[in-house]
Amino acid sequence: MEKNLKSLIDVKNLDYGDVRYEKNKTTRISMENEELKNINSSYREGGHLRLYRDGRKVVNSFTSFAEAEEMRDSLLSLAMRARSLDDEQKRLKKAPVHTDKVSIEPKSDPRDYSLADKKELLENYNDLALSREYVINTEFNYQDFHSRRTFINSEGAEISYELLGSYISGGIFGRNSDTVQVKRVSFGGYPEFSRLLDRDEEIEESCEILKQMLSAEPISPGSYPVILNPRLASVFIHEAFGHLSEADMIENNPSFREKLELGTRLGGENLNVIDDPTLEDRPGSYRYDDEGQKGKKTDLIKEGKLAGRLHSRNTASSFEEPISGNMRAVDCQYTPIIRMSNIYIAAGEDKPADLFDSIDQGYYLVNSKGGQTTGDQFTFGAEYGYRIEAGEKKEMVRDINMSGELFKTLENISMVADDLSFAEVGGCGKSSSGGSMQLNMFSGRGAPHTKIDSVTIGGK
Repeated sequence: MEKNLKSLIDVKNLDYGDVRYEKNKTTRISMENEELKNINSSYREGGHLRLYRDGRKVVNSFTSFAEAEEMRDSLLSLAMRARSLDDEQKRLKKAPVHTDKVSIEPKSDPRDYSLADKKELLENYNDLALSREYVINTEFNYQDFHSRRTFINSEGAEISYELLGSYISGGIFGRNSDTVQVKRVSFGGYPEFSRLLDRDEEIEESCEILKQMLSAEPISPGSYPVILNPRLASVFIHEAFGHLSEADMIENNPSFREKLELGTRLGGENLNVIDDPTLEDRPGSYRYDDEGQKGKKTDLIKEGKLAGRLHSRNTASSFEEPISGNMRAVDCQYTPIIRMSNIYIAAGEDKPADLFDSIDQGYYLVNSKGGQTTGDQFTFGAEYGYRIEAGEKKEMVRDINMSGELFKTLENISMVADDLSFAEVGGCGKSSSGGSMQLNMFSGRGAPHTKIDSVTIGGK
């Protein structure tokens, strides 16, 4: 196969070329209430070709080598035509050339479990949630994905590597009179399938929290000091800041390039944000990206100052900054784009109790319930929360939305606890310029408890 792949990029007068070939297997199961909505196991094999000629990039996917050769010639012709239409030339930063083979060998591999085993596991959690009298609806989903990839480029790189992960996620919906609430659940195995087993206690705990949410009062709108629990803080840093650290998101935006110059102060000295694919057994962990570069730890914010950003070889050249190894594609249908790996707020020096003691009147917000960002503006929902009075956690509240401007909010992070934890399940949606959405399950996030001195809180 390697010989055939090499032939695709053995072209005269080529600036650069690479080809990625994949064998992917996906299993999906979904349930709604007691109904099995979907169960399937699928296989996809194919490749993706990138060619640079005279500073013009052309890309496409293929399913067979015969198709790929014809497609390559069409791409080269397209690159020649583009030369007369576009003055901008794309240049790749000089990069290390790797030859390596990387395999994943979990102790409990999802591929060793039958479809029936996975269905039974999902049904068990679903039935457990439905057994509560106040639960009116459930949605549970299972997915696993294995990808074996080969990457070859015209500079001599030859790499084979794997991705493997599985997860269960869902929602438990409850009703009390005219009040309806939903409690989200998620378990992840990256790569160990055994982490999805024996989670009955967490399902029962989620049901109990849902029961409390149904009788809780809505939060009072206003501006307050808040403490974000690790799951909500990790979503905040991923969505509100993390995407702006991806160089392709600001490459052609002069305003944000000015705001996000390296060395710019964004927060206090206690704020450190890192992206690190080298962490073990996290959703966003990997050895090589889909541009053939080793993933590496990148300090994004260090002691409150912008210290780095995430790059492709192209944007690293444009910004004249180091390659970070963050170019990734969901599968062979897509060209790689810059993606976070495991982004997290590093542990601080404060104890969680100290954060509570510092607040006279405020709120403790727990878990994420969706949201959106537009430039530097954000809005996030929290599943539930608790009122804080004189440092004490009081009654539960619900119907919570927090919103604000990113840079002011980063400045308002005054305390960071020492209890860093990571989300079990990854996930991130992003589209490239002019491209389709790529939903990537191999994207991790983490945070400790984090105090923000002032956040605008809205109700339902």
